[in-house]
Amino acid sequence: MATILIVDDEPQILSTVGGILADEGFEVLTAADGEAALKLVREETPDLMLLDISLPGKDGLEVLGEVKKQDPLLPVIMISAYGSVENAVKATRLGAYDFIEKPPHADKILLSVRNALELARLAEENRRLRQQATPAREIIGHSPAIQALREKLRLVAPTNASVLITGENGTGKELVARALHQLSRRAHQPFVEVNCAAIPEDLIESELFGHEKGAFTGAVSRRPGKFDQAHGGTLFLDEIGDMSLKTQAKILRILEEQRFERVGGSRPIQVDVRIVAATNKNLEEEIARGNFREDLYHRINVIPLHVPPLRERPEDIPLLAAHFLAEVAAENHAPPKRLSPGALEALKHRPWPGNVRELKNFLWRLAILAPGEVIEARDLTLAQPQPPAGSETSLEAALFQETSFREARARFEREFLRRKLAEHGGNVSATAEAIGLERSHLHRKLRALGLEG
Repeated sequence: MATILIVDDEPQILSTVGGILADEGFEVLTAADGEAALKLVREETPDLMLLDISLPGKDGLEVLGEVKKQDPLLPVIMISAYGSVENAVKATRLGAYDFIEKPPHADKILLSVRNALELARLAEENRRLRQQATPAREIIGHSPAIQALREKLRLVAPTNASVLITGENGTGKELVARALHQLSRRAHQPFVEVNCAAIPEDLIESELFGHEKGAFTGAVSRRPGKFDQAHGGTLFLDEIGDMSLKTQAKILRILEEQRFERVGGSRPIQVDVRIVAATNKNLEEEIARGNFREDLYHRINVIPLHVPPLRERPEDIPLLAAHFLAEVAAENHAPPKRLSPGALEALKHRPWPGNVRELKNFLWRLAILAPGEVIEARDLTLAQPQPPAGSETSLEAALFQETSFREARARFEREFLRRKLAEHGGNVSATAEAIGLERSHLHRKLRALGLEG
Protein backbone atom coordinates (compact mmCIF):
# COMPACT_ATOMS: atom_id res chain seq x y z
CA MET A 1 0.00 0.00 0.00
CA ALA A 2 1.12 3.55 -0.70
CA THR A 3 2.93 5.69 1.88
CA ILE A 4 1.48 9.18 2.46
CA LEU A 5 3.29 12.04 4.21
CA ILE A 6 1.04 14.56 6.02
CA VAL A 7 2.64 17.93 6.79
CA ASP A 8 0.73 20.22 9.18
CA ASP A 9 1.55 22.10 12.39
CA GLU A 10 -1.87 21.28 13.90
CA PRO A 11 -1.72 17.98 15.85
CA GLN A 12 -5.47 17.52 15.42
CA ILE A 13 -5.17 17.63 11.61
CA LEU A 14 -2.28 15.14 11.69
CA SER A 15 -4.33 12.82 13.90
CA THR A 16 -7.63 13.16 12.02
CA VAL A 17 -6.31 12.94 8.47
CA GLY A 18 -3.77 10.29 9.47
CA GLY A 19 -6.56 8.19 10.97
CA ILE A 20 -8.71 8.49 7.83
CA LEU A 21 -5.86 7.33 5.63
CA ALA A 22 -4.68 4.59 8.00
CA ASP A 23 -8.22 3.17 8.11
CA GLU A 24 -8.05 2.82 4.32
CA GLY A 25 -4.82 0.84 4.58
CA PHE A 26 -2.32 3.58 3.72
CA GLU A 27 0.98 3.83 5.57
CA VAL A 28 1.12 7.29 7.17
CA LEU A 29 4.10 9.54 7.96
CA THR A 30 3.72 12.94 9.64
CA ALA A 31 5.75 16.14 9.95
CA ALA A 32 4.97 19.38 11.77
CA ASP A 33 7.17 21.73 9.74
CA GLY A 34 8.83 22.12 6.36
CA GLU A 35 12.35 21.02 7.33
CA ALA A 36 11.08 17.78 8.85
CA ALA A 37 8.97 17.20 5.74
CA LEU A 38 11.90 17.67 3.37
CA LYS A 39 14.00 15.27 5.48
CA LEU A 40 11.27 12.61 5.27
CA VAL A 41 10.96 13.05 1.50
CA ARG A 42 14.70 12.38 1.18
CA GLU A 43 14.77 9.44 3.57
CA GLU A 44 11.40 7.70 3.27
CA THR A 45 10.46 8.38 -0.39
CA PRO A 46 6.67 8.65 0.21
CA ASP A 47 4.24 8.06 -2.64
CA LEU A 48 2.20 11.22 -1.98
CA MET A 49 2.31 14.33 0.23
CA LEU A 50 -0.52 16.27 1.90
CA LEU A 51 0.97 19.72 2.60
CA ASP A 52 -0.43 22.61 4.64
CA ILE A 53 0.27 26.09 3.24
CA SER A 54 0.63 27.77 6.64
CA LEU A 55 3.66 26.28 8.41
CA PRO A 56 6.22 27.60 10.90
CA GLY A 57 9.50 28.57 9.23
CA LYS A 58 9.22 27.72 5.54
CA ASP A 59 5.63 28.02 4.38
CA GLY A 60 3.94 25.32 2.34
CA LEU A 61 4.59 26.98 -1.02
CA GLU A 62 8.34 27.17 -0.28
CA VAL A 63 8.34 23.53 0.77
CA LEU A 64 6.40 22.59 -2.37
CA GLY A 65 9.02 24.28 -4.56
CA GLU A 66 11.87 22.42 -2.84
CA VAL A 67 10.01 19.09 -2.93
CA LYS A 68 9.51 19.42 -6.67
CA LYS A 69 13.25 20.01 -7.07
CA GLN A 70 14.01 16.89 -5.00
CA ASP A 71 11.36 14.68 -6.58
CA PRO A 72 9.44 16.23 -9.50
CA LEU A 73 7.14 13.19 -9.80
CA LEU A 74 5.95 13.17 -6.17
CA PRO A 75 2.21 14.09 -6.13
CA VAL A 76 1.48 16.91 -3.66
CA ILE A 77 -2.00 17.93 -2.43
CA MET A 78 -2.15 21.31 -0.69
CA ILE A 79 -4.45 21.91 2.29
CA SER A 80 -5.25 25.32 3.78
CA ALA A 81 -7.70 27.13 6.03
CA TYR A 82 -7.48 30.08 3.64
CA GLY A 83 -8.73 28.86 0.29
CA SER A 84 -7.75 31.87 -1.74
CA VAL A 85 -7.65 31.70 -5.53
CA GLU A 86 -4.20 33.29 -5.47
CA ASN A 87 -2.72 30.53 -3.30
CA ALA A 88 -4.39 27.83 -5.38
CA VAL A 89 -2.94 29.32 -8.59
CA LYS A 90 0.54 29.60 -7.06
CA ALA A 91 0.42 26.01 -5.82
CA THR A 92 -0.72 24.72 -9.21
CA ARG A 93 2.06 26.58 -11.00
CA LEU A 94 4.59 25.02 -8.61
CA GLY A 95 3.28 21.56 -9.46
CA ALA A 96 0.62 20.78 -6.84
CA TYR A 97 -1.94 18.18 -7.92
CA ASP A 98 -4.93 19.52 -5.92
CA PHE A 99 -5.97 22.13 -3.33
CA ILE A 100 -8.21 21.18 -0.37
CA GLU A 101 -9.74 23.64 2.10
CA LYS A 102 -9.79 23.03 5.87
CA PRO A 103 -11.47 21.43 7.64
CA PRO A 104 -10.74 18.58 5.23
CA HIS A 105 -13.67 16.27 4.48
CA ALA A 106 -12.84 12.53 4.54
CA ASP A 107 -14.49 11.78 1.17
CA LYS A 108 -12.74 14.73 -0.51
CA ILE A 109 -9.35 13.68 0.88
CA LEU A 110 -9.73 10.04 -0.17
CA LEU A 111 -10.97 10.94 -3.64
CA SER A 112 -8.11 13.37 -4.23
CA VAL A 113 -5.48 10.96 -2.82
CA ARG A 114 -6.68 8.04 -4.95
CA ASN A 115 -6.86 10.15 -8.10
CA ALA A 116 -3.37 11.56 -7.51
CA LEU A 117 -1.90 8.09 -6.90
CA GLU A 118 -3.61 6.74 -10.00
CA LEU A 119 -2.25 9.61 -12.08
CA ALA A 120 1.25 8.92 -10.72
CA ARG A 121 0.85 5.22 -11.55
CA LEU A 122 -0.20 6.03 -15.10
CA ALA A 123 2.74 8.42 -15.50
CA GLU A 124 5.14 5.69 -14.37
CA GLU A 125 3.51 3.17 -16.70
CA ASN A 126 3.77 5.65 -19.56
CA ARG A 127 7.47 6.13 -18.80
CA ARG A 128 8.04 2.38 -18.94
CA LEU A 129 6.13 2.10 -22.21
CA ARG A 130 8.30 4.83 -23.73
CA GLN A 131 11.38 2.89 -22.64
CA GLN A 132 10.01 -0.24 -24.31
CA ALA A 133 9.33 1.73 -27.49
CA THR A 134 13.08 2.32 -27.73
CA PRO A 135 14.52 -0.48 -29.86
CA ALA A 136 16.23 -3.07 -27.67
CA ARG A 137 19.84 -3.98 -28.31
CA GLU A 138 19.57 -7.09 -30.42
CA ILE A 139 21.53 -10.29 -30.07
CA ILE A 140 23.67 -10.01 -33.19
CA GLY A 141 24.85 -12.99 -35.21
CA HIS A 142 23.82 -15.69 -37.67
CA SER A 143 25.96 -18.54 -36.33
CA PRO A 144 24.08 -21.76 -35.44
CA ALA A 145 24.78 -21.17 -31.73
CA ILE A 146 23.22 -17.69 -31.76
CA GLN A 147 20.25 -18.80 -33.84
CA ALA A 148 19.60 -21.62 -31.34
CA LEU A 149 19.88 -19.16 -28.43
CA ARG A 150 17.35 -16.77 -30.01
CA GLU A 151 14.92 -19.63 -30.63
CA LYS A 152 15.21 -20.84 -27.04
CA LEU A 153 14.63 -17.28 -25.81
CA ARG A 154 11.45 -17.08 -27.88
CA LEU A 155 10.11 -20.26 -26.26
CA VAL A 156 11.18 -19.50 -22.68
CA ALA A 157 10.36 -15.77 -22.39
CA PRO A 158 6.52 -16.01 -22.11
CA THR A 159 6.80 -18.36 -19.11
CA ASN A 160 7.54 -17.51 -15.47
CA ALA A 161 10.28 -20.14 -15.18
CA SER A 162 13.54 -19.14 -13.49
CA VAL A 163 16.45 -18.93 -15.91
CA LEU A 164 20.20 -19.41 -15.40
CA ILE A 165 22.39 -17.76 -18.04
CA THR A 166 25.95 -19.05 -18.22
CA GLY A 167 28.91 -17.83 -20.24
CA GLU A 168 32.32 -16.22 -20.01
CA ASN A 169 32.81 -12.57 -19.12
CA GLY A 170 31.91 -10.26 -21.97
CA THR A 171 29.70 -12.69 -23.90
CA GLY A 172 26.53 -10.64 -23.36
CA LYS A 173 24.70 -12.38 -20.52
CA GLU A 174 23.03 -9.12 -19.45
CA LEU A 175 21.88 -8.53 -23.04
CA VAL A 176 20.27 -11.99 -23.06
CA ALA A 177 18.57 -11.28 -19.71
CA ARG A 178 17.13 -8.00 -21.00
CA ALA A 179 15.93 -9.69 -24.20
CA LEU A 180 14.24 -12.36 -22.08
CA HIS A 181 12.43 -9.65 -20.08
CA GLN A 182 11.37 -7.68 -23.15
CA LEU A 183 9.91 -10.78 -24.79
CA SER A 184 8.04 -11.78 -21.62
CA ARG A 185 4.57 -10.90 -20.34
CA ARG A 186 6.34 -8.79 -17.70
CA ALA A 187 7.87 -6.43 -20.26
CA HIS A 188 5.76 -3.47 -19.04
CA GLN A 189 7.04 -4.01 -15.48
CA PRO A 190 10.51 -3.20 -14.07
CA PHE A 191 13.74 -4.94 -15.02
CA VAL A 192 16.06 -4.60 -12.01
CA GLU A 193 19.70 -5.65 -12.12
CA VAL A 194 21.93 -6.59 -9.18
CA ASN A 195 25.64 -7.30 -9.62
CA CYS A 196 26.21 -9.71 -6.74
CA ALA A 197 30.00 -9.48 -7.12
CA ALA A 198 30.07 -5.68 -6.84
CA ILE A 199 28.19 -5.32 -3.53
CA PRO A 200 30.09 -5.83 -0.24
CA GLU A 201 29.05 -8.94 1.70
CA ASP A 202 27.76 -6.90 4.65
CA LEU A 203 25.46 -4.85 2.37
CA ILE A 204 24.08 -7.46 -0.04
CA GLU A 205 21.06 -8.39 2.11
CA SER A 206 20.09 -4.75 2.60
CA GLU A 207 20.52 -4.16 -1.14
CA LEU A 208 18.29 -7.10 -2.06
CA PHE A 209 15.64 -7.01 0.66
CA GLY A 210 15.81 -3.41 1.90
CA HIS A 211 15.99 -2.47 5.57
CA GLU A 212 13.97 -0.86 8.30
CA LYS A 213 15.02 2.28 10.15
CA GLY A 214 17.54 1.42 12.86
CA ALA A 215 18.28 -2.05 11.49
CA PHE A 216 22.01 -1.30 11.67
CA THR A 217 24.38 1.61 12.13
CA GLY A 218 23.67 4.09 9.34
CA ALA A 219 20.13 2.85 8.65
CA VAL A 220 18.52 6.22 9.36
CA SER A 221 15.35 5.46 7.41
CA ARG A 222 13.38 2.63 5.87
CA ARG A 223 14.73 1.69 2.43
CA PRO A 224 13.07 -0.61 -0.11
CA GLY A 225 15.33 -3.23 -1.70
CA LYS A 226 15.73 -4.65 -5.19
CA PHE A 227 12.95 -7.20 -4.66
CA ASP A 228 10.54 -4.33 -3.85
CA GLN A 229 11.66 -2.46 -6.96
CA ALA A 230 11.26 -5.52 -9.21
CA HIS A 231 7.75 -6.42 -8.00
CA GLY A 232 5.73 -7.60 -10.99
CA GLY A 233 8.81 -7.68 -13.20
CA THR A 234 12.20 -9.36 -13.51
CA LEU A 235 15.11 -9.40 -11.06
CA PHE A 236 18.45 -10.10 -12.77
CA LEU A 237 21.03 -11.52 -10.35
CA ASP A 238 24.30 -11.11 -12.21
CA GLU A 239 27.35 -13.07 -10.99
CA ILE A 240 25.18 -15.11 -8.61
CA GLY A 241 28.10 -17.48 -8.11
CA ASP A 242 29.73 -14.81 -5.94
CA MET A 243 26.82 -14.64 -3.50
CA SER A 244 27.41 -15.84 0.08
CA LEU A 245 25.81 -19.04 1.36
CA LYS A 246 23.81 -17.01 3.90
CA THR A 247 22.26 -14.83 1.21
CA GLN A 248 21.72 -17.88 -1.03
CA ALA A 249 19.55 -19.39 1.72
CA LYS A 250 17.36 -16.27 1.80
CA ILE A 251 17.04 -16.20 -2.00
CA LEU A 252 15.96 -19.85 -1.92
CA ARG A 253 13.29 -19.05 0.67
CA ILE A 254 11.92 -16.21 -1.45
CA LEU A 255 11.75 -18.44 -4.51
CA GLU A 256 9.82 -21.03 -2.50
CA GLU A 257 7.47 -18.66 -0.63
CA GLN A 258 7.41 -15.53 -2.84
CA ARG A 259 7.78 -13.34 0.24
CA PHE A 260 10.56 -11.86 2.36
CA GLU A 261 11.28 -9.61 5.34
CA ARG A 262 13.39 -6.47 5.25
CA VAL A 263 16.59 -6.42 7.29
CA GLY A 264 15.55 -5.45 10.82
CA GLY A 265 11.88 -6.04 10.04
CA SER A 266 9.36 -8.73 10.96
CA ARG A 267 6.50 -8.02 8.55
CA PRO A 268 6.36 -10.47 5.61
CA ILE A 269 6.26 -8.70 2.23
CA GLN A 270 4.60 -10.57 -0.61
CA VAL A 271 6.40 -10.26 -3.93
CA ASP A 272 5.88 -11.38 -7.52
CA VAL A 273 9.28 -11.49 -9.20
CA ARG A 274 10.80 -13.60 -11.95
CA ILE A 275 14.39 -14.52 -11.19
CA VAL A 276 16.95 -14.52 -13.98
CA ALA A 277 20.48 -15.31 -12.80
CA ALA A 278 23.83 -15.27 -14.57
CA THR A 279 27.32 -16.50 -13.81
CA ASN A 280 30.68 -17.08 -15.45
CA LYS A 281 31.45 -19.85 -12.96
CA ASN A 282 30.74 -23.57 -13.19
CA LEU A 283 28.15 -23.83 -10.42
CA GLU A 284 28.32 -27.62 -10.29
CA GLU A 285 32.01 -27.31 -9.41
CA GLU A 286 31.16 -24.61 -6.86
CA ILE A 287 28.61 -26.99 -5.28
CA ALA A 288 31.28 -29.69 -5.01
CA ARG A 289 33.57 -27.19 -3.26
CA GLY A 290 30.81 -26.20 -0.84
CA ASN A 291 30.52 -22.66 -2.20
CA PHE A 292 27.03 -22.90 -3.70
CA ARG A 293 23.80 -24.49 -2.50
CA GLU A 294 22.64 -27.40 -4.61
CA ASP A 295 18.96 -26.77 -3.83
CA LEU A 296 19.25 -23.15 -5.00
CA TYR A 297 21.07 -24.27 -8.14
CA HIS A 298 18.15 -26.52 -9.09
CA ARG A 299 15.68 -23.70 -8.33
CA ILE A 300 17.35 -21.13 -10.59
CA ASN A 301 18.41 -23.59 -13.29
CA VAL A 302 14.90 -24.51 -14.40
CA ILE A 303 15.80 -23.23 -17.86
CA PRO A 304 19.53 -23.07 -18.67
CA LEU A 305 20.75 -20.69 -21.37
CA HIS A 306 24.38 -20.71 -22.47
CA VAL A 307 25.96 -17.78 -24.31
CA PRO A 308 28.86 -19.06 -26.42
CA PRO A 309 32.26 -17.32 -26.39
CA LEU A 310 33.19 -15.27 -29.43
CA ARG A 311 36.01 -17.65 -30.44
CA GLU A 312 33.37 -20.35 -31.03
CA ARG A 313 31.41 -18.17 -33.47
CA PRO A 314 33.92 -16.21 -35.58
CA GLU A 315 31.38 -16.06 -38.41
CA ASP A 316 29.48 -13.48 -36.31
CA ILE A 317 32.43 -11.06 -36.15
CA PRO A 318 31.67 -9.25 -39.48
CA LEU A 319 28.10 -8.47 -38.33
CA LEU A 320 29.25 -7.40 -34.87
CA ALA A 321 32.03 -5.25 -36.32
CA ALA A 322 29.66 -3.47 -38.72
CA HIS A 323 27.25 -2.85 -35.85
CA PHE A 324 29.89 -1.39 -33.52
CA LEU A 325 31.44 0.79 -36.23
CA ALA A 326 27.99 2.17 -37.07
CA GLU A 327 27.38 2.75 -33.36
CA VAL A 328 30.55 4.79 -32.83
CA ALA A 329 29.86 6.78 -36.01
CA ALA A 330 26.34 7.67 -34.82
CA GLU A 331 27.64 8.60 -31.37
CA ASN A 332 30.24 10.95 -32.85
CA HIS A 333 28.09 12.22 -35.76
CA ALA A 334 30.63 10.96 -38.28
CA PRO A 335 30.48 8.76 -41.41
CA PRO A 336 30.87 5.08 -40.50
CA LYS A 337 34.21 3.46 -41.20
CA ARG A 338 34.50 -0.06 -42.62
CA LEU A 339 36.97 -2.88 -42.35
CA SER A 340 38.97 -4.16 -45.31
CA PRO A 341 38.71 -7.92 -46.08
CA GLY A 342 42.22 -8.35 -44.65
CA ALA A 343 41.34 -6.57 -41.41
CA LEU A 344 38.15 -8.62 -41.03
CA GLU A 345 40.05 -11.85 -41.58
CA ALA A 346 42.61 -10.83 -38.96
CA LEU A 347 39.84 -10.08 -36.44
CA LYS A 348 38.25 -13.49 -37.04
CA HIS A 349 41.51 -15.24 -36.13
CA ARG A 350 42.03 -13.45 -32.79
CA PRO A 351 41.18 -15.38 -29.59
CA TRP A 352 39.13 -12.54 -27.98
CA PRO A 353 39.42 -13.63 -24.31
CA GLY A 354 37.18 -10.66 -23.39
CA ASN A 355 34.62 -11.79 -25.98
CA VAL A 356 32.10 -9.32 -27.48
CA ARG A 357 32.92 -6.63 -24.90
CA GLU A 358 36.59 -6.74 -25.89
CA LEU A 359 35.71 -6.64 -29.61
CA LYS A 360 33.46 -3.62 -29.05
CA ASN A 361 36.12 -1.66 -27.17
CA PHE A 362 38.74 -2.62 -29.76
CA LEU A 363 36.58 -1.37 -32.64
CA TRP A 364 35.68 1.87 -30.85
CA ARG A 365 39.40 2.59 -30.46
CA LEU A 366 40.02 1.70 -34.09
CA ALA A 367 37.22 3.93 -35.35
CA ILE A 368 38.72 6.86 -33.47
CA LEU A 369 42.42 6.22 -34.19
CA ALA A 370 42.51 4.78 -37.73
CA PRO A 371 43.16 7.60 -40.22
CA GLY A 372 41.19 6.44 -43.29
CA GLU A 373 37.57 5.55 -44.01
CA VAL A 374 38.67 1.96 -44.63
CA ILE A 375 40.43 0.27 -41.72
CA GLU A 376 43.28 -1.89 -43.02
CA ALA A 377 44.93 -4.85 -41.31
CA ARG A 378 47.99 -2.72 -40.57
CA ASP A 379 45.79 -0.29 -38.62
CA LEU A 380 44.88 -2.94 -36.03
CA THR A 381 48.03 -2.20 -34.05
CA LEU A 382 46.59 1.26 -33.29
CA ALA A 383 44.04 -0.31 -30.97
CA GLN A 384 46.42 -2.66 -29.16
CA PRO A 385 46.15 -2.63 -25.32
CA GLN A 386 48.34 -0.35 -23.25
CA PRO A 387 51.81 -1.59 -22.20
CA PRO A 388 51.85 -4.02 -19.24
CA ALA A 389 52.09 -2.81 -15.68
CA GLY A 390 55.65 -2.03 -14.62
CA SER A 391 56.80 -0.42 -17.86
CA GLU A 392 56.92 3.35 -17.99
CA THR A 393 54.26 4.65 -20.37
CA SER A 394 54.20 8.05 -22.03
CA LEU A 395 51.49 9.05 -19.55
CA GLU A 396 53.68 8.12 -16.59
CA ALA A 397 56.60 10.01 -18.06
CA ALA A 398 54.42 13.08 -18.60
CA LEU A 399 53.01 12.89 -15.07
CA PHE A 400 56.44 12.93 -13.48
CA GLN A 401 57.52 15.85 -15.63
CA GLU A 402 54.83 18.02 -14.05
CA THR A 403 56.11 20.28 -11.27
CA SER A 404 52.68 20.89 -9.73
CA PHE A 405 50.60 18.24 -7.95
CA ARG A 406 47.43 19.94 -9.20
CA GLU A 407 48.56 19.79 -12.85
CA ALA A 408 49.68 16.17 -12.52
CA ARG A 409 46.34 15.19 -11.01
CA ALA A 410 44.41 17.01 -13.75
CA ARG A 411 46.49 15.25 -16.43
CA PHE A 412 45.87 11.87 -14.81
CA GLU A 413 42.12 12.51 -14.41
CA ARG A 414 41.84 13.59 -18.05
CA GLU A 415 43.59 10.47 -19.36
CA PHE A 416 41.80 8.14 -16.94
CA LEU A 417 38.36 9.44 -17.92
CA ARG A 418 39.23 9.48 -21.63
CA ARG A 419 40.19 5.81 -21.49
CA LYS A 420 37.20 4.79 -19.38
CA LEU A 421 34.83 6.58 -21.77
CA ALA A 422 36.44 4.71 -24.67
CA GLU A 423 36.03 1.40 -22.81
CA HIS A 424 32.31 2.09 -22.39
CA GLY A 425 31.75 3.33 -25.91
CA GLY A 426 31.46 6.97 -24.94
CA ASN A 427 28.43 6.19 -22.74
CA VAL A 428 28.59 8.63 -19.83
CA SER A 429 26.02 6.78 -17.69
CA ALA A 430 27.79 3.44 -18.04
CA THR A 431 31.16 5.06 -17.34
CA ALA A 432 29.83 6.82 -14.23
CA GLU A 433 28.44 3.55 -12.87
CA ALA A 434 31.68 1.65 -13.62
CA ILE A 435 33.97 4.15 -11.86
CA GLY A 436 31.63 4.93 -8.96
CA LEU A 437 30.69 8.54 -9.72
CA GLU A 438 27.29 10.21 -9.93
CA ARG A 439 26.39 10.90 -13.56
CA SER A 440 25.97 14.64 -12.92
CA HIS A 441 29.36 14.76 -11.16
CA LEU A 442 31.01 13.00 -14.09
CA HIS A 443 29.42 15.46 -16.54
CA ARG A 444 30.84 18.39 -14.57
CA LYS A 445 34.25 16.75 -14.40
CA LEU A 446 34.29 16.08 -18.17
CA ARG A 447 33.28 19.66 -18.84
CA ALA A 448 36.02 21.00 -16.55
CA LEU A 449 38.66 18.80 -18.21
CA GLY A 450 37.56 19.69 -21.75
CA LEU A 451 36.37 16.14 -22.54
CA GLU A 452 32.67 16.83 -23.02
CA GLY A 453 31.11 17.40 -26.39
